[in-house]
Amino acid sequence: MSVPLGSMRIRSLLSFIQSVNQQRGLCNVPMRLVQFHRYGDGGVRVGVEQGEGLGVVDLKAFEPSMPSTMKGLLELGDEGLECAQRALSSGQCMLKRSDVRLLSPILAPEKVVCVGLNYRDHCLEQKAPIPKEPIIFSKFSNAITGPYDDIILPSESQEVDWEAELAFVIGRRGKHIKEEEALSYVAGFTVANDVSARDWQMKRNGKQWLLGKTFESFCPLGPALVTTDAVRDPHKLGIRCLVNGDAVQSSNTDQMIFKTEALISWVSKFVTLTPGDVFLTGTPPGVGLFRKPPVFLKKGDVVECQIDQLGSIINKVV
Repeated sequence: MSVPLGSMRIRSLLSFIQSVNQQRGLCNVPMRLVQFHRYGDGGVRVGVEQGEGLGVVDLKAFEPSMPSTMKGLLELGDEGLECAQRALSSGQCMLKRSDVRLLSPILAPEKVVCVGLNYRDHCLEQKAPIPKEPIIFSKFSNAITGPYDDIILPSESQEVDWEAELAFVIGRRGKHIKEEEALSYVAGFTVANDVSARDWQMKRNGKQWLLGKTFESFCPLGPALVTTDAVRDPHKLGIRCLVNGDAVQSSNTDQMIFKTEALISWVSKFVTLTPGDVFLTGTPPGVGLFRKPPVFLKKGDVVECQIDQLGSIINKVV
């Protein structure tokens, strides 16, 4: 049976386009990128999970020229992500999960950008008006801690609170980014807890938010950086927080007032975004501050923040 010449040309063209896209890193494989220590070796490494909670491919063991940090990997652009894809597909250099300790997916980012009052249901909870522009503040990067590390209660605060949040990480440099192009600047999504000292946020220091948000250990992140192609819709994800096993927050990212694209476009008007920059996108209702009476974290509490498709982080309060 003969094949029409036109069909052969179309197939040839499609094959050529696919080949070019693969070379450019455009046909990406969904990945869960992690940073970790191997027990017995204190060095930071970057790897790829086989799946949530499964073994980890050591990227530097697979390709010694690769950087040992996530930030370094992202700075390589497509080259780094393509190497991670090859490593995952190879099945080589696999470490058992019991042999590694997961760290925050990003350490020492240039910027930690946070958004306040970004959930409609959270605004209703506190009878606050819906913001017309994103409310931006920040944490210092020393607040970042791992997905299973302890939250340290500072002696300076008696009102430490939880805030489960969707976070994302910038993958490439940009300024004045158009909203319709913004998602192409995102390397992936992860889970965050915007731990907050409410007495410092709401009552002290002129009611500026920075100090109350940036005590050390006040930004647990993880467990993995889930690449954008692995997340069907970042604005339709269930988000929850449990304290000692009891659900205190339960909502959906569809309640976000300013979505990922809008936040990137807005912030990039003021600053240049660079690979590794972290955005925390706001929290839903259910925080301790607005309970009657208010409830705050105490020594021995265990806080778990969960987001569908991304995983969960579990932190003990000490």
